[in-house]
Amino acid sequence: MREHDARGDAIYSVVVNGEGQYSIWPEGRVLPRGWTPTGRRGPKSDCLSYIDAVWPDMRPARLRERGGGARIP
Repeated sequence: MREHDARGDAIYSVVVNGEGQYSIWPEGRVLPRGWTPTGRRGPKSDCLSYIDAVWPDMRPARLRERGGGARIP
């Protein structure tokens, strides 16, 4: 997998946890408990762009639901 990463052609999946936090995970690797694939996959840069678009507030869901407070950039 490292060779693919160095060339930039590795494929990743966008995953989300129960708190609504997003991340990327290398395609074909077993996900850690608590993370679910979103169905979005592709090169790292595409996955990160998608996350930037759908997850503007990086606080965990329980904090976002309370409202108020500073948003993490």
